[in-house]
Amino acid sequence: MKLLLGLMWLLHWLPLPLLGRFGDAVGSLLFATLRARRHIALTNLRLTMPELSEAERVDLARRHFQAYSRSVWERAILWWAPESRLRRLIQIEPGGEIPVADMTTKPTILLCPHFVCLDVAGAAIAMQASASSMYVTQKNAAFDQVLRAGRARFKPVKLFTRQDGIKPILRALRDKLPYFMLPDMDFGEKDAEFVPFFGVPAATLTATGRIAAATGAQVMPVIATFLPDYQGYRVKFYPVWDNYPGDDMVAATRRMNAFIEERVREAPAEYFWTHKRFKTRPEGEPSLYRQP
Repeated sequence: MKLLLGLMWLLHWLPLPLLGRFGDAVGSLLFATLRARRHIALTNLRLTMPELSEAERVDLARRHFQAYSRSVWERAILWWAPESRLRRLIQIEPGGEIPVADMTTKPTILLCPHFVCLDVAGAAIAMQASASSMYVTQKNAAFDQVLRAGRARFKPVKLFTRQDGIKPILRALRDKLPYFMLPDMDFGEKDAEFVPFFGVPAATLTATGRIAAATGAQVMPVIATFLPDYQGYRVKFYPVWDNYPGDDMVAATRRMNAFIEERVREAPAEYFWTHKRFKTRPEGEPSLYRQP
């Protein structure tokens, strides 16, 4: 792992078009060799985008592997490049300015679904404001240390684990520390409801609505995607959701999934298709990921 981190450090000096093309090449290789992950991605795409032909889904899955690989290698830029370079590469929408005042004058949940560039959104905000987020401790200690340092290199960042529970998140929000929330992965039935995602029942955490209700927090979605032609990244802040979550947490969760669906259709290759989003099934339903 230390050799890999050393290689990443060396590669971060490359111009982004070269580094991006290197990431694409590695992604194409991974698509060809990682049969199990390829199966998961194609299963997800068959479930969510039945209107596409199989050839179109295979092409989309290949482009996802390329995008995911790019995001891993280009993370070196987020960790080690000068702040001036990051500012040149990151385009903020709308208006070119991060809405720091809007997200720090009252409790704010930054809803950040699993697009491959989500760390770019974190870096863009960290250059101007502190924040907090959930964090999965990495198995490799060296990588864990670099990842933590990279995410906190500009402003202090509070990182919580699932084992910490919800109380530190509530305290951070009440202290008006924006909380990055990544709510669109399958963590099982606990604290989740089966809510449609592209028409398929998906075990979806209701935590966004519950935390917003408990703290009075506003929900401000933020999505990071690649700019065309290896020119950098776009970080888009969406308007705060009105009347959220309301009294019905299932309806609030359905609303969240519908928003994510719309964003996925705008940049389908950049959504995290190699995750078993539909792993947990309603009682009596078989697994959707069984290989033939």
